[in-house]
Amino acid sequence: MTDFGNDLVRPFAALRPAPGRAADIAAPPYDVMNVAEARALAEDRPFSFLHVSRAEIDLAPDTDPYAPEVYQTAGRNLKAFEESGALIRDPSPRYYVYRMTAHGRSQTGVVLSASVDAYAENRIRKHELTRPAKEDDRVRQIEAVDAITGPVLLVHRADAALAGLLAAAAERAPDLLVENLDGVRHEVWAVGDAAANDAIGARLNAMDALYIADGHHRSAAAARVAEARRATAGPGPHDGFLAVSFPDDEMRILDYNRVVRDLDGRSAAEFLHALAATFHVRPSDIPVRPTETHSYGMYLDGKWSLLTPHEPVTETDPVERLDVRVLDRLLLAPLLGIRDPRTDARIDFIGGSRGVEGVAARVDSGEMAVGFTLFPTSLADLMAVADAGQIMPPKSTWFDPKLADGLLSLPLD
Repeated sequence: MTDFGNDLVRPFAALRPAPGRAADIAAPPYDVMNVAEARALAEDRPFSFLHVSRAEIDLAPDTDPYAPEVYQTAGRNLKAFEESGALIRDPSPRYYVYRMTAHGRSQTGVVLSASVDAYAENRIRKHELTRPAKEDDRVRQIEAVDAITGPVLLVHRADAALAGLLAAAAERAPDLLVENLDGVRHEVWAVGDAAANDAIGARLNAMDALYIADGHHRSAAAARVAEARRATAGPGPHDGFLAVSFPDDEMRILDYNRVVRDLDGRSAAEFLHALAATFHVRPSDIPVRPTETHSYGMYLDGKWSLLTPHEPVTETDPVERLDVRVLDRLLLAPLLGIRDPRTDARIDFIGGSRGVEGVAARVDSGEMAVGFTLFPTSLADLMAVADAGQIMPPKSTWFDPKLADGLLSLPLD
């Protein structure tokens, strides 16, 4: 047993930007950009956290991003940031309130150390498969910087008492403020009052479960690091992983759409004829952004259509009733020959703010033959899948906005 006991979460002493330095340091998540974009974002920003999360930007352009020197550079850079005073450590464990504001709406959550034992016991619930290569990358990163720097996005069921505690802690000016990072305002408050910290922890630890929304590879990697370190060091900070948990009634999931490279040997007319056997096809003069479940937009030959199945979807299984699985089962597999969207190179995915415009652009370019827009997966569906111990289909959810890297890190030393 670790020093978490049976708790899901605990407070921690963060490594965070010194007063006034948050905007210099904060960066988008490491995995939402390629290396060229990371280099451009970090240009003339010597303290951008991309020098830690994407340290290959400080090496030769042809450097393998998984080369040992990339991780070594990340470790040196994080140490240099702290030695320079740009990053400081809080003197004692605490929780942190994290608020993101974008598009006229806010969501307020709590930053915490999440138990790797609770993760292993499925009290912190998963809904995605992980890939060993991506896990290995995050393990090497954690070991190199001796800290967990990429937060996992968690969801908890809305709790009015917890929301009140977080609101009270955020009544003063924030300790960390980034006005505009990719259009998002990020604010962080350290909870200094011991009673407030105890109350926040009590509300969270009374919950049956927390749910991973985004960050399955980061949480899996942290669990591997904990297992290795326990063998020699016993209990310690490695027993938890860095996470931010938001209530399910404040989080926003955007649509995650599909484009397919060809029509599996059919002409457009032949494809439409085959499609009509399963779906109602209603032409539309405007781009189709579905407004209800089990309806789909289709972009083919420069024209939009609304698709709805002839037969109502009556599946009760939490995975099989998802829009993404219905599309797989009724259209992508039988009509386009895509049996496994995880591995088939003919399909690609367009998520987030790119929306219907991104689908049309990929088809109009000639790169793709057809595109499909979907109604966003709900958090209720995600949590039902996780509660059932099942796995979501690939690219089912796109959470918006994204957490920033560099605002809070969990040191392991």
